[in-house]
Amino acid sequence: MRYTLTDTEHGHAWGVCDEAEGLFGEPRRGIYELFGWVPQGEVHGWVGNRVWLVPDDEAHDPWLLEDAESLGQPLGTDSLVLTGLDDYEGPPEGHRGRVRVHDGHRWLGRCREFARVLPREQGAQPLVLRGLAPGDELKAALMKGTRRALDLEQAALEIQDDRGEPLTERLLWTRITAWRPSPHGTGLIDLELDDELAMPVPAYARPVWTRWFAGPPDTAAAWTGLDTRRRRAWHELVRERAGRRTHRDRPAGHAYALDGRHVTDEPGLYLALGEAVNGPGGYFGGCLGALDDCLRGNFGYTAPATLLWRDAVTAREHLSQALTPDGHPYDLFGEILDVLEQGGMHVTLA
Repeated sequence: MRYTLTDTEHGHAWGVCDEAEGLFGEPRRGIYELFGWVPQGEVHGWVGNRVWLVPDDEAHDPWLLEDAESLGQPLGTDSLVLTGLDDYEGPPEGHRGRVRVHDGHRWLGRCREFARVLPREQGAQPLVLRGLAPGDELKAALMKGTRRALDLEQAALEIQDDRGEPLTERLLWTRITAWRPSPHGTGLIDLELDDELAMPVPAYARPVWTRWFAGPPDTAAAWTGLDTRRRRAWHELVRERAGRRTHRDRPAGHAYALDGRHVTDEPGLYLALGEAVNGPGGYFGGCLGALDDCLRGNFGYTAPATLLWRDAVTAREHLSQALTPDGHPYDLFGEILDVLEQGGMHVTLA
C-alpha cells in the first residue's frame, strides 16, 4: 500500500490505501502590486523564482516570496503585479513603503510602495483516501460517529514508493466528513477528510513525484532536464527520504567525483553534490548550514577525503554572483568550497 494514515500521538495506523485524491493542488498565493515599478536590466523568466523584497528602511528585515511569478504590468499603469508564497515572516507589520526586489542573484527592480492582497478564503479541497482498509481504531471511531470521535486531530500521511520503501510524509489536522463503501473492494471505504494540507504538493511537482513513486533513481543526473522549481521539488524528496534512512559512512580517505556539467542553479548544486557522495538520489545538504552538518558525519562521509569537481566552470559562472537576503553580494561558489575544505574534503577543480 502506498499511503498509511497514522495517529502521530499513539502511533497506530488509522488505515492504508493505494490512492489519495487531493494530495496535489495549488497553495494559497498572495498577490502584490508594486506601484511605481522601475525594472533593473533585462529580466525574464520569473516563474518559480525565489524573490526577496528588501525595504529601503533598514529597520525592517527583507522577506521571501517563494515560487514567485510576475503577472506583468496592468495596461496604463506604472505598477507590477507579482504573486507567490510568503515565507513565515511575510512583510513587516504596517510597512508599505519602498522596496527593492532581487532573486538571490540579481536585482530585478524597485518600487515606491506596494499593496498586498490575499485571495478570498475558499473551501478546502478534501483529501479522499480511496480504497482504504480501516484499522480497528478507525472502525471504532466510525461506529461511534460522534463529532469528537471523528476528529482525528494530528495525523501523518506516510507515503511509500512502489518498492515499499518510505518516501515522505505529510502532516495533517484531520476531521472525517464522510465515508462510504469503496468500489475498490469488500471491506474497503472511501474516507473523506476536511483537512486542507498546510502546503499541498504543487501541481507542477506531480511529474517529479510520479518518477519517485517508481523508486529512487538508479542512474545519476536523472534531474538534469528539470527547471529550477522542479529541481527544488526533486531535492525535497531527496532530503525527506534521506531523513528516513541510515547512512553508512565511508572510511576516511575516500575519493569522490562530482559531475558539474549541470550545476546551473542552487538546487542543481546540492543534487550533484549529493550524488557525488551518496550515489543516484543521494543527499548531502541543501544549504550551507546543512552541508556543514553532513560533513560532520552520519551522511556517508568521513573526513578527510578528496573531491574531484569536473566542469567546475559551470558552477563558477552561475553561482559566483549571489545576493544575501538583504541584497549584499557574495560568492556562493566560493562559500561552498570553503565549507567543504573546512569539513575535511579537499577539492580539486577540473
